[in-house]
Amino acid sequence: MLDILGERRQPPQKSAEARMARKKPLVCQHLEDISRQALEKYQQIIRHYVRNRHGVYALYRCRKLYYVGLASDLRTRLRHHLKDRHGQSWDRFSVYVTIGDSHLRELESLLLRIVKTKGNKQKGKFAKSEDLRRRFRRDIKGSLQIEIQELLGPSPATPVRTVKRITKVLAKTGRKPILAAYTTKPLQLRSRFKGATLRAKSRRDGTIRFDGKTYSSPSLAGAVACKRPTCNGWSFWRYERAPGDWVPLDELRK
Repeated sequence: MLDILGERRQPPQKSAEARMARKKPLVCQHLEDISRQALEKYQQIIRHYVRNRHGVYALYRCRKLYYVGLASDLRTRLRHHLKDRHGQSWDRFSVYVTIGDSHLRELESLLLRIVKTKGNKQKGKFAKSEDLRRRFRRDIKGSLQIEIQELLGPSPATPVRTVKRITKVLAKTGRKPILAAYTTKPLQLRSRFKGATLRAKSRRDGTIRFDGKTYSSPSLAGAVACKRPTCNGWSFWRYERAPGDWVPLDELRK
């Protein structure tokens, strides 16, 4: 930015207050590790702090977490817990006052799933969160299949769609393609199959590009190219070792 004299000026720095105004905190006040007796003896003071306030609270027994809850009116909820079924089960408490209540339910669910408490009977539930356990299980199986494919080649029972799926798994897990151990430069590949010439390309990272798709090993690309459940890609594909000298890809391993 230039001023009238043509000198460069530094852009004005935003104040800390301006940054805080744009980013509102979740918790604006808290009162931690307070004795139950203090709540009973100084109810008016504590109630003044939390009157008509949203927030999360925690009840403790012998310094161990006993119960976690949320409330749109913390004053009423704390007073209720002095006499309800939890009344004699806790001796200390903490209160966290939040700004608004848009995330209170999810915040309580998060706490209940992390910390197992004796007083809470229900497990926290998320409204729109995806449980990754099933996907993780599927990707682990795919990763194991990749190891078998790389060591032994595709099995006769492996369909083409499975070959494509485990290639995607390899990309997710970040494992290097097997060809990367033998060459770091691009290679033009080709193969003669049923009177036709099939062409592919090995890239610098060891993956093989064929028919617009990327595969993690020569055998996977070969199985898709010849539309068979199994293929020894090291003998199926040939690369140009020297001008006009096309040799099996397996020569790289020798």
